[in-house]
This record gives sequence, structure tokens and C-alpha cells, in this order.
Amino acid sequence: MKNFRNRGEPPYRVAVVHGGPGAPGAAAPIARELAKTAGVLEPLQTKDTVEGEIEELAETIKQQAEIPVVLVGHSWGAWLSYWVAARYPELVRKLILVGSGPFEEKYAESIFSERLRRLSEEERAEIFRLMDIINGETAGDKDKAMGRFGELCAKADTYKALPPEIDPEPLSASKEINQRVWAEGRELRVSGKLLETGKQIKCPVVAIHGDYDPHPAEGVREPLSRVLTDFRFILLEKCGHEPWTERYARDEFFRVLREEVI
Repeated sequence: MKNFRNRGEPPYRVAVVHGGPGAPGAAAPIARELAKTAGVLEPLQTKDTVEGEIEELAETIKQQAEIPVVLVGHSWGAWLSYWVAARYPELVRKLILVGSGPFEEKYAESIFSERLRRLSEEERAEIFRLMDIINGETAGDKDKAMGRFGELCAKADTYKALPPEIDPEPLSASKEINQRVWAEGRELRVSGKLLETGKQIKCPVVAIHGDYDPHPAEGVREPLSRVLTDFRFILLEKCGHEPWTERYARDEFFRVLREEVI
């Protein structure tokens, strides 16, 4: 798989980074929308370590974009973009974190239980069956199980969904990348090294977060306000983890995002 896609016309001064980890193309709706008014690079992560993903993203930006870029990261991609902005400040003009995971472990404890609470009894049972396949405890296609697991999480994460957008360029999720990279990332959060990294970031940082996102807004706003020198937090109403899918928040999300990438 080629590890990037270009959208719109060059120069590519905006880079949109997907989440997962291991969910290439997940942020494509953001990239497609922004490409209506700007050249957008959509990096696709292929490495199975945090270090590998950091270096791959930095190298893709160096080779394919006009630097410094506005770096937009969603979910896991927000963390990954945060690491790149800290290590390679010359590459990033502004950092925008969309639906980021919390930066301290204490804020993450309620995420899974809140998702389960929002699903039906049948969906909760399916979640646990899928987890058994993903973890190798029962037989099954792990990548397919991870894809379905993501669909159920997305349902729980959404306040009021728009009709689903058909992806014209679907890419497969990777269970192996997800498990390996996420385990490392969580350990960095638990140890405090994730948050500490923010002290090296020099560019302006904006976090955009939905008030219905099960990833607690305070887990982004409060820790980052302590370590970043130029930080703003924008909370969207009636909005879950993926603002572009939200009936009541999509337009406001893209209005805010366009203003921030100028």
C-alpha cells in the first residue's frame, strides 16, 4: 500500500492523519472536504511501532508536502501528530487535534464502559465476541473482527449520525498494527511520557472535541493546558468522536476547521 494520498491541487500545505492505529483512510472525509479549498496530503501509516509511525509520518511530510504544514490529526492520529510536532518543529506550522484520546490515564478509565452503556444488549455481546477473536482466544478473521469492532465503537461514539458516507477508496484495517502500536502508546500515556512530550512543541495547538465523545474532553483540555504554551480548546455541542459524521455538528466542525487551517 502506498503510504499517502494527495487531494486537491498542490502545494500540499495541510496534512490530515488518520486514527486507529491501523485504520488507514479513516480520516479521508476530513481530507476530502478540506481539499475543496486547499491542497491536502493524507498520510497512511504502515509501520507497527510508535517510533516507526513517527518517522514514517515525518518523512512523508518532508517528501510530499510544502513545509511547514498545518497538521490535523484525528483520534490516535492526534497523538501521532503531537509526537511529530514535538520532534520535528520545523515541519509543523500549526497542530490541530480532533477527537484526541486523553493525555493522562486517569481520564481513560471510563471510555469502554461508557461505550458499552450506549449499545444494546446484543451489541454488547457482539463486542465481547469480537474481542475474543481479535485477542486470539477464539478462531476468526482478526482484521475483519477489528473492522466490525470499530463500527460498533463508532455507533457508540456518535450523537446523531448522518446517513453513512460510502467510501470510494476503502482500505483495510490492520489488527496487528492496532494491537502493537496501541500497546506502546498506552504505556507512554501511563508513564507520563506522552504528556511530557508536549513541552517540546513550539507551534500553536488547537484541540477540537465533541461534548458527546466518550473520550473525556477534560482529559485533553486540562493536561494540555499545563504543558503547551499556545493552546486553545474548542468544544462542539451534540458531537461525538467523529465530527464529520454528526448531523448537528458537521457544518460547525468544518467551519471551525477551515478557519484554523488558513
